[in-house]
Amino acid sequence: AYARRISRFLSWHPGLADGQLQHPYFEVRAIAVRHASLFRLPALLRDPDETVRMQVVQRLPIAQLHTHLPMLAQDPHREVRLRVAQRVDPARLGPLMRDPDYGVRECVADRLPLPLLSALAHDPDRAVRQRVAQRLEMPALLALADDPDGDVRRTVAQRMPDALLPRLLGDADWRVRWEVAQRAAPSALGPLLSDEDPEVRAAARQRLPLASVPQPAPTTHRTNAHG
Repeated sequence: AYARRISRFLSWHPGLADGQLQHPYFEVRAIAVRHASLFRLPALLRDPDETVRMQVVQRLPIAQLHTHLPMLAQDPHREVRLRVAQRVDPARLGPLMRDPDYGVRECVADRLPLPLLSALAHDPDRAVRQRVAQRLEMPALLALADDPDGDVRRTVAQRMPDALLPRLLGDADWRVRWEVAQRAAPSALGPLLSDEDPEVRAAARQRLPLASVPQPAPTTHRTNAHG
């Protein structure tokens, strides 16, 4: 309620906001940032409270963010860096590609220009590599075909050209092999007919003409001698 009253007051009297940018209470400063003169905001990028810095990053013009990007990329709070990653020009995201927080790098992977995206293909976090796999184009996408995470490889299997899918026939994750069974040329599906997973075997059989699927040997029935 206190914050709402401050916000309402400054929305009615925005001319008073500049005078509150040095208020001892961080929430007053953060609310004042929303109404203060843009010329006063850069000085608050060094405010001791991350809530104030986040509000400044939200309000500053993009050109100003680019000017202060070297400092902002080193901000001690991940929420500040995340908002920077969401707002700056995608071509300027380089300083955040090695951010210590995976959430920031995930945002970078969502927005980074495709020619630069391969640099995140070996990120230590699977969520970041998953975003990369969802966006990379061939042939760079092949770099993730041997990713240690099954979800990432499954995404690769969903997006790589059909002709290259046989290289994933022996994947350790049944979900990847199932994707191969869904999309690979029928002539390549032979190894999956005897796959250890029933879902994979069924998917492969559905894709093959009936005549080419090995049929079980017929069962011989004994006749009753006493007819």
